[in-house]
Formats: sequence, C-alpha cells, structure tokens
Amino acid sequence: MAESTPPAPSNPSVFVFAPSPLLTVTVECAPDGSDELHVHAGGQGIWIARMAATLGADVTLCGVFGGETGRILRHLLEYEGISVRGIDTSGANGGYVHDRRGGEREEIAHVAPTVLTRHEVDDLFALSLETGLRSDVAVLGGAHSDTTVPPEMYGRLAGDLHAMGVPVVADLSGPQLTGVLTGNPTVLKVAHDDLMEDGRAASDDVPTLVRSMRKLAEAGAQNVVVSRAGDPALALADDGLWEVTSPPLTSVDHRGAGDSMTAGIATALAHGESLVDALRLGAAAGAMNITRRGLATGRRDLATRLVESVGVRRAEGEES
Repeated sequence: MAESTPPAPSNPSVFVFAPSPLLTVTVECAPDGSDELHVHAGGQGIWIARMAATLGADVTLCGVFGGETGRILRHLLEYEGISVRGIDTSGANGGYVHDRRGGEREEIAHVAPTVLTRHEVDDLFALSLETGLRSDVAVLGGAHSDTTVPPEMYGRLAGDLHAMGVPVVADLSGPQLTGVLTGNPTVLKVAHDDLMEDGRAASDDVPTLVRSMRKLAEAGAQNVVVSRAGDPALALADDGLWEVTSPPLTSVDHRGAGDSMTAGIATALAHGESLVDALRLGAAAGAMNITRRGLATGRRDLATRLVESVGVRRAEGEES
C-alpha cells in the first residue's frame, strides 16, 4: 500500500478587529510628470490586515460597512485576498483624500466614520467574538474616532478572547487603550508619541518610557511593546526589558510602520513563535514598510531576509 502524502501545513489564521475601515484616495506624481490617482482601503486595522496577509497569514477582518464607501471597501479588501466579515450600517464609512505630488502628504478632505447605534455595536461585538474564537491570534485595531464604538468594548472583546485561550494583540491609544487593559491583552503595542499625547509619559527618554510601560503592565497588559519611530523599539516581555533594533534602511514613507510591526508580531505568534522571536518579524515588517510608498505593503521574502538583520537584546541594566 502506497504511503499517503501528508497534508500541506495550513497558514496561521489572524483575526483583525477594524471597526472603522476608511476609503483612501491619494494623488501622486507619475514618472512622466502626469497625475496618478490611487484608491485603496485604509485605516489602522486594514493596514495591519494587509501586512499580516503579506507575511503569509490567512486574515479575516471584521468591521462596519455602509453607504457607497462601504461597498467599495468590501470589494477592495476581497481583491487583496482579505476575508471580510462585516455588519451593514445605516451610515457610511469615512475616508480621506491626500495630495502627495509635492513629496509630502497634504490632506485635501477628511470624512469621519459614522457613529454606530447600540444594536450595531452589539452585532459587531458578536461577529468579532465568533470570528476571533476561530483564529490563532486576534488583533485589535483602533477606531478612527473615540465615538465610533465605546472604548470599553475593547476590554470586553480582549477579555472574552483571552478567557477562551486566544492570544490578543492590541495596537491602541487614548481611551481605547485604557479600555483594553481590563481585558489583559497578550501584547499591547503603542507608539511612544501616543504615550506622551495620552499623558502616560512626560518625555521620550528611555527611563520615562520604561516607567510608563511598567504601569501599563500593572494595569493589565501581559507584555508591552513601544515603537519609537527611528529609534530602537522597547519591549517589556517574558519578564525582561528588551531593545529591538531595525535594519538601517532608507525611509520613503514612515506611515504604517508601526501597524506593520504589529502585524509581524501577530503573525509570528500565530505561528507559535515566542514573543522575543515575534519582535524580530515585527521589526522586519516595519522596516520593509518604510521603503515603500504603499502603506503596509511589501514582499514576504524580503521581510524574511530582513529578520536576519534585526537585533533583539536585553536592555542595559537588565539581567540576561
């Protein structure tokens, strides 16, 4: 009897909570000097989902879709290979128009996302919980308005998923960050400037940021990662403080680097890797992002190669 061929390993599954997907329009200058128009799905949750899919995860995104912008967004996401599970809303999705023909982004128009009704919030929570329970890792991305969904929804969703054994990665700030802490997220990732804007850190020096990170851990986060733009990221993980150094690549556009880092961390955790190893893929994905004009875009083979150039070491003063 011939031996059967073992099934090919399946990709890890990542659920992304994106309560307010945005329709983005960017005007660019073409190589011949003419104008180019780029229309994409955007927003934090979508950028995380896009990079996770690039890194080889099977991604399912849950969000709210309504109006003309919502219909377009569904098609754009599905075209990118991201599974969409959403609730229909009586309002419309938000979005923006940027002009980058001069090299820098200039905002021409911005439309805020709709505020959800109580029933829409309940439906979104139920759909997200059910989807998250079928995934290897859940990622909670922020809404683009503090009034889109109640901040405490993040804590309930993180807490319920955590109680059912699903690791939760949260990339949040403001009231949404405060809300998710009650749910004991596996990893809380936050940018250093958001910590300062939220009043959680008085400055960007390392000792101050580390004190803020420890307070976040005391408040409920199991592990804390702070991205610092061009400086090494900091991670309070596995009972130690770590410094994460990214490859020294030339930046074309820094926007989306933090979300790409979050996607890399989540994808590695979905593969069953340790958090310290997940930091390597996160830093590689963030570095890859800054070399491109498309937010949270890149190539999986490049990210894999860049992992070899990421440095992860115990921070000064920490025991090995």
